[in-house]
Amino acid sequence: MTVAECLSTVMAALANPSAASSDFDLNPDVVLPAGRKLRLAGVLVPILCNDTGAEVYLTKRSSALKHHPGQIAFPGGKQDASDKDITQTALREASEEIGLEPTNVRVLGQMPSHETVTGFVVTPIVAQVLEPFAPKPEAGEVDEVFSVPLSHVMDRSRYLVQSRRWRGSRRHYYTVPFGPYYIWGATARILCALADAADES
Repeated sequence: MTVAECLSTVMAALANPSAASSDFDLNPDVVLPAGRKLRLAGVLVPILCNDTGAEVYLTKRSSALKHHPGQIAFPGGKQDASDKDITQTALREASEEIGLEPTNVRVLGQMPSHETVTGFVVTPIVAQVLEPFAPKPEAGEVDEVFSVPLSHVMDRSRYLVQSRRWRGSRRHYYTVPFGPYYIWGATARILCALADAADES
């Protein structure tokens, strides 16, 4: 399988951008405060092609973290003043969190932003990993780095809407489980947006 074949659905999705999303998409009763201040963040959606297809790298956040402990996430984080743009933010964070160097990445495109319940506007940067690499989880930040078949997360039928009580109300969110990994929330929502854009292309 060629790289072009591996990435065909992703490139089709990036050529068909959708609207910005948020953690509140499935919770229309939530009233957001006017004038709220959101912090900028970038995440990398790293895709490695191989002979049988492609896989997406994700992280399991450290259980010791204050925000989203133990959750599945893309490598990424808040934008620093020294970052020239949000793409550099995503690449820098991927280098720090999983040991994926920018020289081993080809940026394919940028997805619409996603607003999180924790007050961030997250911009996903989709990229091809050029060569296989040995992930190096950042101590204290990342407990595990693993990969999911691209075909799994691009299959819209695998997504479910589930809910739980949070801060006194019921919150609905997307999930796309894979083996022992419970992928949900913003990570699942971003992957779902990519799958939706591919289906609509």
